[in-house]
Amino acid sequence: MIKLQLGWQKLKRPMATIALCGVAAISLQGCIEMAVGSAVMGTIAATDRRTFGAQAEDKAIAVKGETRIPSIVGDSGHVNVASFNRKVLLTGEVKDEAMKDAVEREAAAIDGVQSVVNELGIGFVSSYSSRSNDVLITGKVKASFVDTKDLYANSIKVVTERGIVYLMGRVTQREGNLAGEVARGVGGVVKVIKVFEYISDEELKKLTNVPGEQGRNVALK
Repeated sequence: MIKLQLGWQKLKRPMATIALCGVAAISLQGCIEMAVGSAVMGTIAATDRRTFGAQAEDKAIAVKGETRIPSIVGDSGHVNVASFNRKVLLTGEVKDEAMKDAVEREAAAIDGVQSVVNELGIGFVSSYSSRSNDVLITGKVKASFVDTKDLYANSIKVVTERGIVYLMGRVTQREGNLAGEVARGVGGVVKVIKVFEYISDEELKKLTNVPGEQGRNVALK
């Protein structure tokens, strides 16, 4: 029994890394719920620093954005919509400033959106291979967070576009700095941009209700 337990401990981290990268590669839009099942998603929801209402609203915002925005950009753009605690991050490429502004207005008009961070680039639409590489980078960053002491990985959302890693979430200043350092050390990362909502250490104590490894090492998002 002891030998089996030790063997499992040695396998745990590599298996977590492989699982994260594999799940990330399933889809460029990251349909995590379908990949890991309701039991894991329940754990993720329980350790998220957003309210359940905000989590549900973020999902609805992302779906509405990705449904409406293609009608604006057509074949001339590629836009990803990420929402965390009602803050929307726009990444991808559009053909000009007018289209970039139009996409931002559309995102801001979605019910529940409190602010928009417009990181859309002006230029050609990224290739499928480029986006696939971004998915792999996202998986590696998440795996690195899982393996980092003092990081509650499920409080951080990772978005990658053209090798640029964007970090969203509700974190303390210390956590934000640590997450930025870890992400910058991942192979393939061009730059790290932090789009965090910072909270105090006191607020963190109130929000962190799941002790130990379960609270820290849930990283699928």
